[in-house]
Amino acid sequence: MRSTPRLATAVVGAALLLGCVSGPASSHPGAAGKRVLVFSKTAGFRHDSIPAGVEAVKQLGTSGGFTVDATEDAGAFTGKNLGRYDAVVFLSTTGDVLNDVQQAAFEGYIRHGGGYVGIHAAADTEYDWAFYGGLAGAYFQSHPAIQQATVDVEDRAHPSTSGLAGTWDRTDEWYNYRSDPRDRVHVLASLDESSYTGGTMNGDHPIAWCQNYQGGRAFYTGLGHTKESYAEPAFRAHLLGGIRWAVGDAQADCRPENGYRALFDGSSLDGWKQAGPGSFTLSEDGTLTSSGGMGLLWYATSGFTSYSLKLDWKMAGVDGDDNSGVFVGFPPSDDPWSAVNNGYEIQIDATDVPEKTTGSVYGFQSADLKKRDRALNPPGEWNTYEIRVEGERLRVWLNGVKINDFTNTDPARSLRDGHLGIQNHGADDQVSFRDIRLKELPTKGN
Repeated sequence: MRSTPRLATAVVGAALLLGCVSGPASSHPGAAGKRVLVFSKTAGFRHDSIPAGVEAVKQLGTSGGFTVDATEDAGAFTGKNLGRYDAVVFLSTTGDVLNDVQQAAFEGYIRHGGGYVGIHAAADTEYDWAFYGGLAGAYFQSHPAIQQATVDVEDRAHPSTSGLAGTWDRTDEWYNYRSDPRDRVHVLASLDESSYTGGTMNGDHPIAWCQNYQGGRAFYTGLGHTKESYAEPAFRAHLLGGIRWAVGDAQADCRPENGYRALFDGSSLDGWKQAGPGSFTLSEDGTLTSSGGMGLLWYATSGFTSYSLKLDWKMAGVDGDDNSGVFVGFPPSDDPWSAVNNGYEIQIDATDVPEKTTGSVYGFQSADLKKRDRALNPPGEWNTYEIRVEGERLRVWLNGVKINDFTNTDPARSLRDGHLGIQNHGADDQVSFRDIRLKELPTKGN
């Protein structure tokens, strides 16, 4: 099920200029050449960790290949100057730090594709500026004493959290927020309020999130109060991943995600069956990795009619030549070829012809290659698929970008009722999967 041509990943970057308002310096190239502005002006409480935070971001820029400038001068917020940067980091800013003209310049920057990174007290900033409140995601309300708590990592594909375990025990000052942002943002991590004293968000306590906001990208983390945070490797990796996503160096699905249930959460394969040769290995960090084949790990507990399926995946090989796919719409069978002959495969391998490569409905319809290439993370990094089946219509999103819209017209096949599975293709292919989840949708026709 493969051929040899390599599909090159497109790189698209352009500086945007509209009137007096500039957009970000570039979009979607690698980190090299990117610029980040760290802004740490305070008009209220001032964190003594700010110098450590500025130095940490500069060090991350050195190791990550992007340039970092730091300022506390709000005069830097002009359309022309902001246009030099791919993201602006609000590092524990507090109070009203920008005037009306500066706010307008920053709004224009975000609306033309700019990136925002908010750290800790960035949520304690600009309470009377509705645009900023939406960008940050939530405003600070209160906090208990500094103490250890357990962070539940909800998204392990986003670059800010992909290197973390499912739970993360650490010490910080844990903010409560004036509202729960979950319906508006994509929650990356939340606090287990039973693990510490002083949480006031009734058991649903997001602490890090991302979103696509009015044309730009916004990442916020409530971590980072203490000086020690900025020397902590896990926190620095969390912060670097957030910056990489904000500047467009890494892709992720940052649409709000609610109502899904786990089919595979990393702890058990209950309900799943292996068909055919080969297998999947479950590692301690909750990752399934293919071995041998050609086989299929399929969800045998039930079939599905109308649903949104989400799952995270990555390829191991440096050239993207790792064949695997996600099968939907096939009848129950211990023969993996039944899925091939009766269902549809959403391909993962990045090296085949267009109708048989990443994001394609294998053998039937290519993805939109330009959109796919911009959305695709390289081998070794996690990607997220959403595969939405409604009637005979099958749509595919890659890292939040719709790349395929296919309608079945083959009378020998049907998407209206069937099972789903992940393929282990052969001895030379290693593809990993995490967090397979599903939301059933109302049944409707095409």
